[in-house]
Amino acid sequence: MLRSNIRFKSLFRNFKILLSIMLAGVGMELSVTPASAAERVILKYRVLRESIPVSDLRTLVDTGEAPSSLKNYLKIADTEPDELQRVLKKEVEVDPVQLSKILNSPVGEFFLDRASEIVHTPSERASRQSLRGALVVSAVPDNQIQIIEVLENYPTYEIHVDGDRLVELYNVINHVARRLDDLEIKL
Repeated sequence: MLRSNIRFKSLFRNFKILLSIMLAGVGMELSVTPASAAERVILKYRVLRESIPVSDLRTLVDTGEAPSSLKNYLKIADTEPDELQRVLKKEVEVDPVQLSKILNSPVGEFFLDRASEIVHTPSERASRQSLRGALVVSAVPDNQIQIIEVLENYPTYEIHVDGDRLVELYNVINHVARRLDDLEIKL
């Protein structure tokens, strides 16, 4: 009885991992359509709150130049464009299969809940699931995650971001990525 229970749990865990990877793959295919990915970031930074197109953030990451809508915001926020660019494009190497496995565990849900305080849906509902999907989809093509990719792959039209805590989000992602092997052993 105990042995079959352990086998069932193992099969169920493997099924969840496979399902997550399949959903991430479907999400990656769908992310080409603008309706399924974030197009606007509602960025809260200090006392400011501004709606910024995700494409403007991508332009900043790719070129180092801030589009006019972003220049005004950065000036008011007293932040240099290269500061924001560095945070958005920092890379974290991660195996997407291991990441999916961890993020679907109680430990991963704890990290997702913490990160969802920084990046969340407009309604603040299903933020854990949305962030999990965005992280895994971001990791699939190249075994790495950048915050800009997470924003681009977020599955709602609008995403709310606490700009004061973006570095903290990077640190949470980096911490999980560095501890994947340790966390997997404990599951």
